[in-house]
Amino acid sequence: MPTSDRHELTKDEARRIIVRAQLLDAERPGDVVEVAEQLGAVKIDPTSVIAPCEHTVLWSRIGYAYEPGQLKDVTERDRLLFEFDGAFRPIGLLPLMLPAMRRWPHRASTAEWLEANGAFRQDVLDRLRGEGPLLAKDIPDTARVSRPPDGWSGANQVPTMLDFLSRQGLVAVAGREGRNRRWDLAERVYPADLPDLEFDEAESLLNERRLGATGLARQKSPWTPVGQAGVPAVIEGSTATWRVDPEALAALAEEDDGGRVAFLNPYDGLLFDRPRLREIFDFEYVLEQFKPKAQRRYGFFAHPILFGDRFVGMLDARLDAAARLLRVDAVHEFFPFDDDEREIVGAEIAELARWLGVEVAEA
Repeated sequence: MPTSDRHELTKDEARRIIVRAQLLDAERPGDVVEVAEQLGAVKIDPTSVIAPCEHTVLWSRIGYAYEPGQLKDVTERDRLLFEFDGAFRPIGLLPLMLPAMRRWPHRASTAEWLEANGAFRQDVLDRLRGEGPLLAKDIPDTARVSRPPDGWSGANQVPTMLDFLSRQGLVAVAGREGRNRRWDLAERVYPADLPDLEFDEAESLLNERRLGATGLARQKSPWTPVGQAGVPAVIEGSTATWRVDPEALAALAEEDDGGRVAFLNPYDGLLFDRPRLREIFDFEYVLEQFKPKAQRRYGFFAHPILFGDRFVGMLDARLDAAARLLRVDAVHEFFPFDDDEREIVGAEIAELARWLGVEVAEA
């Protein structure tokens, strides 16, 4: 039940808070670093039906001014972002993450594998120290104990060891050659003068950053863990207790700018918390990438269409690089668009094609 110490929000207000926190309102951010600082993570995924996830996430926020080379520059040259656990993150988050990294691993099976492969672990560190940065393929697999292939990793144990060492803060991604990561010792990639925080302080600060990036989260959400960050809130129609970012709450007093249209990559962070999508946006999102073709309703990798603070449809489109075309197979409308809505969505499709440097071809 709502009480005096909980902020009461309408669903409209909740959506506005979330959309603003994700930088999808009408006021676009200026650059890659600004996006990463606010979102906390820019997901990396190689699926490239239109463009890889990291690039469409940034384009959907920044717009036409975003160029893919900017991400490489701020990560590899300027070191303002770093790559960790499948995402680009702002370097300011690293001190908040290091205390947890020093406690990793948590699973006994992982700790046992690392202990059994102590010599292999040292081989990898020694080779990086002497020859790094290196691609995984350039490092010999000297593992004594192997983990079986799991669908994500193969028989070669080097990628697994590098991943585990990165989670311990000992190695880091120094850059990329295409989609392949170049690895080096973390001490040569990460800044040397980072503040040293205690675990509890770092976790509290991380919770605040997570809440700032999402705007609003269930207090006990496994999808968006925020602990006691922010202030409690209740939302019309929901019996749960939520946590809301105080700055986002204060911004509700500002005039609503009306929003804009955005096409969201299926791995966009706004889509991650499926229960919140369902409860706040009335949007039951299902990624159809892994469904048999006959069971797909909207397409293999259709992009949800956000119009203002509501999901209005799905864009089923693909880049045909050879023909220099953005092939729009369908724009699925959850409810029939009026003429203005259809024109605005069409203009955003044209803008997407212009950013890709191709023409639009509609089915």
